Amino acid sequence: MEKVVDVLMNQDLLNEFLMLFELEKEVKKLGDFENYVFEVQKKSEQYILRLTHSSHRNREEILSEMDWMRHLHNHGVSVPEVFRSRNGLFVEEITAEDGTSFYGCMYAKVPGVPVSVRSEQFTPQLFKLWGEITAKMHAATKSYSPSKGIKRRSEWDEDEVLNIEKYFPAGEVELVANARRVIDAISALPKNQDNYGIIHTDIHSGNFFYDGTKIHVFDFDDACYHWFTSDIAIPLYYSIIYQIPASKERERQQFGELFLNAFIEGYQKENSLPEGWKQQVPLFLMLRDVVLYAVLHKKIAPEDRDEKLVEMMKEIEDRIRCLKPIVNVG
Repeated sequence: MEKVVDVLMNQDLLNEFLMLFELEKEVKKLGDFENYVFEVQKKSEQYILRLTHSSHRNREEILSEMDWMRHLHNHGVSVPEVFRSRNGLFVEEITAEDGTSFYGCMYAKVPGVPVSVRSEQFTPQLFKLWGEITAKMHAATKSYSPSKGIKRRSEWDEDEVLNIEKYFPAGEVELVANARRVIDAISALPKNQDNYGIIHTDIHSGNFFYDGTKIHVFDFDDACYHWFTSDIAIPLYYSIIYQIPASKERERQQFGELFLNAFIEGYQKENSLPEGWKQQVPLFLMLRDVVLYAVLHKKIAPEDRDEKLVEMMKEIEDRIRCLKPIVNVG
């Protein structure tokens, strides 16, 4: 989280949100990268409380996220149920000391446990289930329309981090130009109901739990209108970058093929593949490099980057400079 936001997040503000959602005072902090996420309790049941600063999302954006989540939940997709506050609201707002706002919302805690990319459970069987639930979301989103009073979710290219000139290092003309080439190529892709709609956009292994039988997806903060193929590329991207060093290119290639074959097998059980997906995957892998590079520059100051992060950012930079995806498919 940016330091200017972090100084505003204090115990008094957290306590106010706990009261609004009638939660107990004992909390466990789970994350603070783009949102503050806490494991909380209510009548001995566990839930998730998420607090979002207005510099990241506004009330309408959060309401649209939850509207889509409710649609998925009502269509049998394994995503968290969302709950109202004691005031009957899905989103509560509290003003911070500087006049900006924090927004709070509460979700069910999904069953299961996280699965590390180095876990014994990180197998083709998991990859198939990963593909299945991704396809279920895509199938369900085809029938989605925003509820009355809900603002339409944003388009992929409205993401603020795509203002790459703002976040890429100053003077890196080549990097910016190559990033723009990737964005322009994706912008030119055709759109229809079978390849484009609201998608999760960030279904890596840190955003789901596995109960041994099913995958349960959470963290829909980045959901937007996007090509379905992006949701195929993202799991592949993160499964590789966090597991296999860039120096082991052949191993990355072999794993990429294994992962994608299993993922696609699962996907086809629940939805037809978008036309041209295989040719498009490299583009979306390169787009993830562009987005992640911008996000890391935005969120983590140079003095706070450890050696491992610096190395990863250099790896991403090199790929953008060469217009090369993290792995070749096809």
